Amino acid sequence: MIDAGIGANSASSGAYDIEYSSVWESDLQDQAYLTQGGTAGTRTKHTWSMWIKRTELGTRQMLFEGGTNNTVTTQLSLSFQTTDALEVRAGEYVNGSVAGTVYRLTNRVFRDTAAWYHIVAAFDTTQGTANDRIKIWVNGVQETSFATTANPGQNTDLGLFAANAQSSIGVSANNAFYVNGYIAHPALVYNAQLNADSFGEFDEDSGIWKPINLGGVTFGTYGYWMKNEIKNGTGSGMATDSSGNSKTFANWDDTIYQSTDTPTNNFCTMNNNSRTNGNIRTQEGGTQVTADGGSGWVSMNATMGVQAGKWYWEVRYENTTDANNVMVGIAASDDPYIPNKSGGYYLGNVATTGSHGWLFKYSTVYNMSGTWSDLSAGDIAMVALDCDNGKLYFGVNGTWKNSSNPATNTNGGDYAGYQTAVAQQCQDSFMIPSVSLYQGKRIKSMNFGGHTGNPISSAESDANGYGTFEYTPPSGFYSLCTKNLAEFG
Repeated sequence: MIDAGIGANSASSGAYDIEYSSVWESDLQDQAYLTQGGTAGTRTKHTWSMWIKRTELGTRQMLFEGGTNNTVTTQLSLSFQTTDALEVRAGEYVNGSVAGTVYRLTNRVFRDTAAWYHIVAAFDTTQGTANDRIKIWVNGVQETSFATTANPGQNTDLGLFAANAQSSIGVSANNAFYVNGYIAHPALVYNAQLNADSFGEFDEDSGIWKPINLGGVTFGTYGYWMKNEIKNGTGSGMATDSSGNSKTFANWDDTIYQSTDTPTNNFCTMNNNSRTNGNIRTQEGGTQVTADGGSGWVSMNATMGVQAGKWYWEVRYENTTDANNVMVGIAASDDPYIPNKSGGYYLGNVATTGSHGWLFKYSTVYNMSGTWSDLSAGDIAMVALDCDNGKLYFGVNGTWKNSSNPATNTNGGDYAGYQTAVAQQCQDSFMIPSVSLYQGKRIKSMNFGGHTGNPISSAESDANGYGTFEYTPPSGFYSLCTKNLAEFG
């Protein structure tokens, strides 16, 4: 969880802004790759760079792969393993099986789903010092501790730039090991081993690693740089090459969404690291939540908690049946879950079981008077959290519950019951967006504003211009992203 915007890759002063990323989802079999083709090139030197925000852990996920399919000697890959360690391998996938030589496997694992990672892998087999032939940096810091270390022989030809080889992003050459998460500014530099500081720098004020403009980088004949700036009906515009080489990507489809969740403005998503058990999971860039196993209620929190400010998000329901088995609200960071009688977990009901959370469920809003009519498929619940006044507001399809008005602090639900005073509550705990679902149920989207693949018919934003919502956030309320948190959180 990011507390008040203090976390990896938060917005910092004077930073180069990355405007867009792309959202990858393995369940939709998304894939994108660049076919190099033509004349073979230099194969001893190149550099990969990528920003990535993970939304699923514990699976093999391919960041880059280069070479020709099913040939050990002409494949090279960079991937997350099932342990969440980073691996560089020659011959990643051969004749239907994982094969080849592991050159590097980090001891460190990378399991933060709230933050962006910047990963650089640089190769130069002409180096006389064997360990210098492969280098890896994460957020500007070179990895030096490895569970496995092997080195290619001096002057060995690597997988990229063999005749008819391809460079793949977010998927293996064999159409396997898909990425689940967000990818920003993937880049390939041909015929050069560059350090991480060619792609980023440490902020002077915060010490956080931040991106820089790559316009001055020489990408080489076969290099590329994707900024995801152009959005069109086929999705292929997001694969526009900004290196000057006009490289063409294939298999870039509509299911790979453009997003404003980026390393320089990190948006809230749902958090697989903060859930009651493995029977609840996320899809669609951490915005879709599904309870697909076990029995009873399960819960999950978001990646950002707040103690101050005013915040807005939306929840789209999949169907009427699911709506009666979904709880939407907030939880306190110091006591986020309470067990129910059947042994599962759900958000607390202040009316009956103690103030472990504050929620809306189907036709009932706990700790707010009155009822709603039943929800229908596709309905959008609006949530407005006012930490400054200790109030929580719910609405549906543009109408606020109980004749309330978040903008004027009118008729909101008081969540002060958890502790004696609202001030004490905000001092001692972060308020975290949270959901509970009954087995087999799903929330279509938890929209905090960053995932523009959400099914909406309008594109409303907050007063700072951040977020993409169905309905306009109330005056004074903002989307949960690091730029807003730095200002109001």
